[in-house]
Amino acid sequence: MKKPFILFLSLTLLLICGSCNDEWTEEQFENYVSLKAPITSGGVSDIYIRYKGDEKTTFQLPLIVSGSTTNAKNMTVNIAVDSDTLDVLNYQRFQNREDFYYKELESKYFTFSSEVKIKSGENTSLMGIDFTLKDIDLVEKWVLPLTIKSDPSYDYVANPRKHYRKALLRINPFNDYSGAYSGTALKTVMAGYEKETPLVKAQIKSYVVDENTIFFYAGNIDEERQDRRNYKVYAEFDNTGGVRFYADNPDMHFKLNKDASYTINEQMDEIRPYLLHRYITINNIDYQFSDYTMVPNININYKVGGSLILERRLNTQIPDEDQSIEW
Repeated sequence: MKKPFILFLSLTLLLICGSCNDEWTEEQFENYVSLKAPITSGGVSDIYIRYKGDEKTTFQLPLIVSGSTTNAKNMTVNIAVDSDTLDVLNYQRFQNREDFYYKELESKYFTFSSEVKIKSGENTSLMGIDFTLKDIDLVEKWVLPLTIKSDPSYDYVANPRKHYRKALLRINPFNDYSGAYSGTALKTVMAGYEKETPLVKAQIKSYVVDENTIFFYAGNIDEERQDRRNYKVYAEFDNTGGVRFYADNPDMHFKLNKDASYTINEQMDEIRPYLLHRYITINNIDYQFSDYTMVPNININYKVGGSLILERRLNTQIPDEDQSIEW
């Protein structure tokens, strides 16, 4: 009884092993074409673009051919702007809070070729997107929504999963001074109540205006406010260590009490010797403004004073600036 059973078992294993060996010579997965743009908790993919005014800055968006074997044919992948997906995302995330909506990037700010080539024998390609961001207003949350077009006549198959077939690129221009500042040393107090506990924010985000200028929202105001546009405070950096604060909305009654200054300090990381820490400190911030929209027909006056610190971590082994910064 045992010998026939062992013989049968041996033949079965031989057949199984033979089948497994043959499978590795064939494609295990479809050669779907995807965009590499992983989404964040905000539902979009953050990309960072050096602000250069009228000059063009190119961002390279990767395309990937999935599969366990190498792509064996030339492909021409068709890419298009996808407004519908952005509309759906806005409604699903924000409902009727339209002031929170991501806004589709206007065509004057970007160009790209609608066709991207992927060569036979290669599983990746790069789609160049040229950005020219002069005068862009970052009160709005700009997104460039893209999709891989699908049609039976095309020489490729787009990934059926939307998060691989689409890319929602949140545009984050940066200059030497922009980013998220530590706000723990910047105090906001209501005028006349200077002895009360001040308002302090852990982080204060700044936004690019031009190569040497950023803006914040005044005091404790941030992106949560529907009327945030009315409370922009600009900081213009010169090459001698000075910072000029100003505002362009007369209704907020902005008043600068003293000139600010800034310092830049750098040090290498003790554990990762290739990592450079760059600290920008804005000192002597001292201004006043009125919040004239929180309570109808009443101006609430605030005093803001202290300092802000921005830390940038740069990987000195990476030559591309937007990739070397650890955002």
